[in-house]
Amino acid sequence: MADIATNARTVGFKQGERNVFFHLLTACNLNCRHCYINLPQHGSETLPKKTALDWLKLFARPDRESNLILLGGEPTLHPDLAEIIRSAKSMRYTVTVDSNGFLFHDFLERATPRELDFLSFSLDGPDPSVNDPIRGEHVFSTCAENLRKAVQAGFNTSVIYTVSNLNIDHLHRMPPLLAEWGVKRFFIQVIGMRGKTARGDDRKQISWQVDPGHWLRVVPQVAKEAANLGLHVTFPKVFLEPAETFECAGLVAENYFIFPNGRVYQCPLCEDYPLHTYNIKDHKLTKHEGINEDRFFPLSIPEGCVMNKLLQPDNIEYLADGTPRHRISCCLLKQEIVPQSG
Repeated sequence: MADIATNARTVGFKQGERNVFFHLLTACNLNCRHCYINLPQHGSETLPKKTALDWLKLFARPDRESNLILLGGEPTLHPDLAEIIRSAKSMRYTVTVDSNGFLFHDFLERATPRELDFLSFSLDGPDPSVNDPIRGEHVFSTCAENLRKAVQAGFNTSVIYTVSNLNIDHLHRMPPLLAEWGVKRFFIQVIGMRGKTARGDDRKQISWQVDPGHWLRVVPQVAKEAANLGLHVTFPKVFLEPAETFECAGLVAENYFIFPNGRVYQCPLCEDYPLHTYNIKDHKLTKHEGINEDRFFPLSIPEGCVMNKLLQPDNIEYLADGTPRHRISCCLLKQEIVPQSG
């Protein structure tokens, strides 16, 4: 195919845009080495269907659509997931399910492509030799098989690839594979130092984070190659250009990260700490007392994102004069390339 993709464009935050990332449970059948779930902070409950629906009503907007991403743990472990999706659609949510690909409770038979906007699969390598040391034995084959079944059943599918030093040099092999499978969207994520990567034994043995030069050499080019194959590609901005202004999503858009214990964060970098902006208590959204994440959002520093400076300082390189080599963008700022027709 001819090179028809345009350059990546930064997707600016939209005033009033609402994205709800809802962890229905934290249980999972896998034990991924880079899992960000932190049970002491996020809880171990599986929300009953009624509670899940009551909480969804707190964030629904009857006057316009909101984006809902249903997460776990593994969300298809929830026995009522298909019913939750149907109810969410009636509340004017566009609904995505992020799955590890095992698709429990006959999910493909109980949900329909008409009810679910996107079914997203997590893969961290183009074959078992790359993916399975990160996500678990036989995970690649199971995920790939169920992804192909979902495509054949008519679901809009996407794949999430979390880039780290363990797999960045295999990223270029993903676009041809996804195009062959019929995947529509490709989400390239950057590894976050949360959960296991922040506190696990692997942190002492593995340098998870990709250095800026390596990221900038590889990711934008692979994104363009994927778009040339017909994939809609989204990837994090990560590093700001000198002339770009830093903007925090917490001050502009509405992003809510909900956990089964009732904590509601606005910044995913903070999820290892009790810095959440809100609590859900007695089916009401209440402000969490104390010095929390939202107190930091308005601060301006040369490094860009205040939370990154506080919680993930290893992302930042400095020049000899003490100025940062790259400013770090808000972790929710994305770039995308939409494939061109013609």
